[in-house]
Amino acid sequence: MPKVIIAGAGLVGALNACFFARKGWEVEVYEFRKDIRQMEHVQGRSINLALSYRGKCALEAVGLKDYIVDQGVEMHSRLIHDIDGKTMHRQPYGQPGEHIVSINRRHLNEVMITEAEKHPQVTFFFEHKVIKADVNKGKLTVQHNDTYVDVVGDLILACDGAYSAVRRSLMATPLFDFSQEYIAHGYVELNILPQNNEYAFEPNVFHLWPRGDFTLIALANRDKTFTVTIFAPYETFEKEMYDSESVVAFFKRMFPDAFAFLGAEHIEETFNRIKPLPLVSIKCSPHAFNGKVILMGDAAHAMVPFYGQGMNCGFEDCLVLSDTLDEYNDDIETAITTYSTNRVRDAHVINDLAMYNYNELKDLVNKTSYKMRKKLDLWLNSWFPKKWIPLYSMVTFTRIPYHEVVERRAAQDNFLKKTAIAAMLLVVLGAVRCTLKVQRLK
Repeated sequence: MPKVIIAGAGLVGALNACFFARKGWEVEVYEFRKDIRQMEHVQGRSINLALSYRGKCALEAVGLKDYIVDQGVEMHSRLIHDIDGKTMHRQPYGQPGEHIVSINRRHLNEVMITEAEKHPQVTFFFEHKVIKADVNKGKLTVQHNDTYVDVVGDLILACDGAYSAVRRSLMATPLFDFSQEYIAHGYVELNILPQNNEYAFEPNVFHLWPRGDFTLIALANRDKTFTVTIFAPYETFEKEMYDSESVVAFFKRMFPDAFAFLGAEHIEETFNRIKPLPLVSIKCSPHAFNGKVILMGDAAHAMVPFYGQGMNCGFEDCLVLSDTLDEYNDDIETAITTYSTNRVRDAHVINDLAMYNYNELKDLVNKTSYKMRKKLDLWLNSWFPKKWIPLYSMVTFTRIPYHEVVERRAAQDNFLKKTAIAAMLLVVLGAVRCTLKVQRLK
C-alpha cells in the first residue's frame, strides 16, 4: 500500500486525507496546532467561506457534499447597501436557482478530519510542526515538543498554508519561480448577533457596502449571526479609525444600517483587541518536485478572498490530483508532473481574477456600465446557456478551467466590441442614406 505524507490538517490537507483514504493509501497528516475539535478558540483567519460548484464537486467525491451544504446558508445574490442606510440594490449571481453557500470554516475543517479518521489507515499527528522537506528523499522533518523526527512516504503533499515550511525548503531549487504580494489593504472581522432570535438582515444574500476604496461585507451563519468584515487600505485604518471615537464615527457615517446592529461597544472592543490583518497573494511554479512532493492549496496559490475561490480552488486541487492519479494508475511521478503542468496555469489565472474582483466589490458594482453588462450577460445566457456564460458564472457555477474562463471572457468582450462597432456603422450608414434621400427629394 503506498503511503502519503500530508503537511497541514487545514481544509486542503484534511480533504486530501479523505481522498487518499478512499483510495486505500496509508495516510499520515502532520499539523502544528492542537486538534481543533478540542479547542475553544482557533487562531487564524475566520472569514466565512463561500462554497461554490468546484468545492461542491470535490466534497461530493468523498461523500460530504450534501451534509456540508445542509450546514450552510444559501446566498442567491448580492445586496448592495447605499450610504444612506436605507436604499438597497439586488444583483443576482446567476440564473434563478444558482447560488453559493456561506460555510463556517472551523466546522467544515472538523467534519473533514472526522471523516478521514473513519478509515483505519489514516493517522493525524497534532502538535507536530513541519520544519522542512527533502524532495530528493521524499522526507519531512517534523518537530514534536523538543524532538525532531524524519518521516518518509511515497508522496508528500504540502498543504501547510501561505507560509508553507515545505515551500520554504524549495526556495533554492533551480528553476523554481515564486512571487509574493501583500496588497495595501487589510481587514478586520466583526459580528452581528441575532435580533429577537431572528436574523438582523436578510440571510440568503451576500450583503455588500461598497464605498469606492473600501468595503464592508456580511455573510449569514446558521446560528442567525452574521460575520461582518471590513476591507480597507491600511492608510484608511490609520487616518479614519485610529481610536475608539474615530472608528465608531466612521462606521456610523459610512455604514449606518450595519452600525445599528453592530453597536458602538462591539466595534470599539474589536478594534481595541485586534489590528487589521494582511492579505497576501502567492504564485509559484512548478507545483511538483522530483516526482515526490506537491504544493497544494494556499502553499501553491494563496489568493486574496474577493472571488470566494481560495477554498474552492484548493478543494479542486484535491479532486484534480485524485483524478490524475486514477488516469495514470497511481504512477506517482507521471501523475504529479501532469498535475503541476495543468494546475499552475489555472492557479495563476484565479489569483489575478481574485485581485481584480476587489475593484468590483468596492466600487464597480455601483457603476452603470457594470450593471448593464451584468444584465446583458444574464440575458444572453438565458438564450444561449451553453454558448454564452458570464464570467462570474463560469468561475463559480462550472468547472471550466480557470485559464479557459479568461479566454472565453476575452472572446465575449471581442464579440461585443465588434457588434457595437457594426451597430454604429449601421446607424451612420442609415443616417447618410436618409440624408441623401432627403437631398434627392429636394
